[in-house]
Amino acid sequence: VFVTGATGFVGSAVVKELIGAGHTVTALARSEEKAQSLQVKGITPHLGDINDLRSLHNAAVAADGVIHLAFMHGLSQIPVQKRLRVLLGGLPTGIVSRFLAVAAEADSQAINTLGAALKGSGRPFVTTFGTMGLADSTMRAPRPATENDMPSTGSPGIARAMTEETVESLASLGVRATMIRLAPSVHGDGDTGFVPQLIATARKKSVSAYIGDGSNRWAAIHRTDAARLFRLALESGVAGARYHGVAEESIPFRTIAEVIGRRLNIPVVGISAQAAPKHFSFLAPFIMADNPASSDLTRAQLGWQPLEKGLLADLDHERYFKTTKAAS
Repeated sequence: VFVTGATGFVGSAVVKELIGAGHTVTALARSEEKAQSLQVKGITPHLGDINDLRSLHNAAVAADGVIHLAFMHGLSQIPVQKRLRVLLGGLPTGIVSRFLAVAAEADSQAINTLGAALKGSGRPFVTTFGTMGLADSTMRAPRPATENDMPSTGSPGIARAMTEETVESLASLGVRATMIRLAPSVHGDGDTGFVPQLIATARKKSVSAYIGDGSNRWAAIHRTDAARLFRLALESGVAGARYHGVAEESIPFRTIAEVIGRRLNIPVVGISAQAAPKHFSFLAPFIMADNPASSDLTRAQLGWQPLEKGLLADLDHERYFKTTKAAS
């Protein structure tokens, strides 16, 4: 199995799960240092990055299946010309949106390249999106989002919506392509997602905030449960299927803020939607979202069941409260 993003928070759990299930893993490595860290774990490194399309193609051609998890998370990963476009292509307030557009474009090109290498083979290709790319519950019937719901242009995670379109097109070309939509909080040891940034912001502002009455909801999943889901999708996923990486479908955001406030011994306060962008910076649209999501169809189709602790229990642990950097 060829895996991109294998050294990341989710990817490192996925490759561990694959090896434990008897799969042989080759993984994309951006540097010799990353390559060495993979070799220690029994993984064959393949030097390159998601901008190196020829390298991606060659690795996918040689693989029995592909799991694509890599995504550009920093300006240093973008080629120089595109980096300049992000930094200088408009107002400073638009840098984040321009970066996300460039990163999403690179992701789409990588998916097309990997998929083309598997065309007509029936081999599996698994990649990921987020439930945050689906419509807020206020924009649809008042129920958790399901695997049958489609991305919404009004969602905070819409920048990567083309990922789903690309996966659907690959499924029609003889690739067993599937999509796993992950909950906004994928938690566990080494978490690098939204929750550590919330903690850092609370520490910086000396308050743990929620928006309005804090009743908006997030879904969540432990990274080990997510890793098992990726393996099951690789082994038995149906071409064109969308699966939900959701263990807990509806956690009120206020309860997350309350754990953070108690752990940091700071006040827990509600703020207005108008004040949210100043307080939370680019995280504000995600924090305001009401994003409950169901995984009932996923569980029925793949036989997957989450086994690990929930978000609030996991968050209430000292490791989450080591020094972290706030969003800016």
